[in-house]
Amino acid sequence: MLEIKNATKVFNPGTVNEKIAINDVSLTLNNGDFVTVIGSNGAGKSTLLNAVAGVFRLDGGSILIDGNDITGIPEYKRAKFIGRVFQDPMTGTAADMQIEENLALAARRGKKRTLRWAITKKERERYKEALASLGLGLEDRLTAKVGLLSGGQRQSVALLMATINSPQLLLLDEHTAALDPKTAAKVLEITEKIVTEERLTTLMVTHNMRDAIAHGNRLIMMNAGKIIFEVSGDEKKKLTVEALLAKFAEASGSVFSNDRALLG
Repeated sequence: MLEIKNATKVFNPGTVNEKIAINDVSLTLNNGDFVTVIGSNGAGKSTLLNAVAGVFRLDGGSILIDGNDITGIPEYKRAKFIGRVFQDPMTGTAADMQIEENLALAARRGKKRTLRWAITKKERERYKEALASLGLGLEDRLTAKVGLLSGGQRQSVALLMATINSPQLLLLDEHTAALDPKTAAKVLEITEKIVTEERLTTLMVTHNMRDAIAHGNRLIMMNAGKIIFEVSGDEKKKLTVEALLAKFAEASGSVFSNDRALLG
């Protein structure tokens, strides 16, 4: 479903601030893969997601989704087939709009606009059913402003918005990093449920090693813009944080330097 071929991105080229953020990265995600991405500070994790989302153009390489080359397609056009949830619960939703209005915007992304009632009864029932599946009681608050929700509730709505049309690819960019541990665990539980039930091909960047091990069927570790370690299946399930740290040291020749990951 996703092919990244020899992707390279350099920021501030030719200056003293030159930074090779992605260094000849190749990665393939099969349909239904749930891949977690972990790495030390500045490893290139979020840069890789931004490249797939189309936030900037690559300096080299290509990106294909379902066999179609999207390397030159701008970000707003990729939004038709890529769902994304950001780290900040305030991003990805419209705070001054109602929950049902946010969901309606997401459901109609990429579709033609028509002159009709804003939200039909059928659509409203669909949104209530989707919200009920979250187990947060939001199905009874359809007309509540999203800005009045807690961080976890808002991030859950953002997740629902990103997946309401079953995108070909779901990108999760540290989407629980701004939440307290209990709320983060709930959002991850909801994430796992949606991804599994919808069989969504998913790429999730996380700062938390335990979460990276516990979720998904594959795990990749990045360092200095490269993928240095990959594990999947039963081998991944047997991993511990200590073993993952040892793998990092072995592959990179350095000590893992991300306080949030270690404290998490």
